[in-house]
This record gives sequence, C-alpha cells and structure tokens, in this order.
Amino acid sequence: MPGGGELVLILLVVLLFFGGTKLPQLAKGLGQSVKEFKKATKEGDDDDTPKASVAPVATEAKKAEVAKSSHGAN
Repeated sequence: MPGGGELVLILLVVLLFFGGTKLPQLAKGLGQSVKEFKKATKEGDDDDTPKASVAPVATEAKKAEVAKSSHGAN
C-alpha cells in the first residue's frame, strides 16, 4: 500500500500530465465509470438467478426423456 508521500508524488505527476483544467473532467469520467460498473454487476446478479432455478427443471426433464428412450430399447 502506498504511503502518504508516494500518493502526493503520484498526484503531482498526474497534475503535470493532465493539467489543472482536465482533472475535474477526469474525475467525473472515473466516477461515471465506477457507477456504470456497479450498475452492470448488479444487473448481472439479477440475470443469473432465473437461470439457476430453470436449470434443474431442464435436467429433470432430460432424465425423464432418457429413461423413456432406454425402456423402449429393451
């Protein structure tokens, strides 16, 4: 974990690299990116729930189908 002096040095380099006028825009873009990422991960969690509940039903139907076909072969 970087210490206080290292963080100050990093901030100075960023300030020199982007300039004082670009920093607020850069921070705003970063904030929006984090917000979008959190929204996407939350939506991704909601999408996974129905798939998990449907999968066992499909598996049971497949087992019944296989059982029927194997009884017909005897």
